[in-house]
Amino acid sequence: MTAQRIYDTVADDFKRVNDLIIKRLSSDVPLVEKIAHYIIESGGKRLRPLLVLLSSQAAGYSRDEHLKLAAVIEFLHTATLLHDDVVDTSDMRRGRSTANAKWGNAPSVLVGDFLYARAFEMMVELQSLPIMTILSHATAVIAQGEVMQLTNVKNPDLTEDQYMQVIHNKTAMLFEAASHTGAILANADEGREQALKNYGKHLGLAFQLVDDVLDYRGDAETMGKNVGDDLAEGKTTLPLIHAMAHSSEEDRQLIRKAIRKGGLDDLPQILKIVETSGALEYTMEKAREEAAKALATLKTLAASPHKEALELLTQVAVARVS
Repeated sequence: MTAQRIYDTVADDFKRVNDLIIKRLSSDVPLVEKIAHYIIESGGKRLRPLLVLLSSQAAGYSRDEHLKLAAVIEFLHTATLLHDDVVDTSDMRRGRSTANAKWGNAPSVLVGDFLYARAFEMMVELQSLPIMTILSHATAVIAQGEVMQLTNVKNPDLTEDQYMQVIHNKTAMLFEAASHTGAILANADEGREQALKNYGKHLGLAFQLVDDVLDYRGDAETMGKNVGDDLAEGKTTLPLIHAMAHSSEEDRQLIRKAIRKGGLDDLPQILKIVETSGALEYTMEKAREEAAKALATLKTLAASPHKEALELLTQVAVARVS
């Protein structure tokens, strides 16, 4: 119910953003439209455009350009998903076949490129150099985060600091850009601009940390992917980093071998080690710390339904783990 209250705060704007997204997906090439519509309509929560709507209005914005900015953010996010699934050779996302599983890698990459281009077309229409600066920088950082993650696949020696840098770049950066540009659009003063920028960063980190817990404790029906998918791809996430540091030498070597090998042959043993080492609780505590930091940034904002919704969003971020 808490999550629904957040969306209810901007229900009309949210519908208008969805309508705008569909309108701006138009293309003279049928396959472009087909793939773009498929991925856009695949049941995501639209968290990043939601952040634009809430942040801009929490900072006092009252016009309509936040709708276009929200659509831009969603297009950027969707482009990264299309490219991610190709890089990860994923065949399932949000409980449905990925675009690359249905149409192949080449069309998925090219439609991702189309969505990036369309996002930048719309960004120019906003006629805000500060917003373009933030979003162009964010897309570069996200791409670097993807490369960082790729180069560390099957690397059991990834440190916690390196891991936090990867998830900041790969995930939290677009959350940060969404709330930051929302503040810019509202002409927020420097204090509120910085607060909303930091809010997005810490919220994004909290969400990714919880996702990493869910990879070992969730289920395919609610997650849209299978337990152990990260391990199967050889991704060293915080639960594994902590488990390796707080387990017996035998268990540590088993995890290292599983990361290097990829696949799910050792999943039952790894799940047990991750649970008994306290790694999931440690990761959840880190997520709660990031959510608390996000909440603290909002103190500079005046009371409003949109500020309250941002506060609720920090609770939702960490409430997904039962």
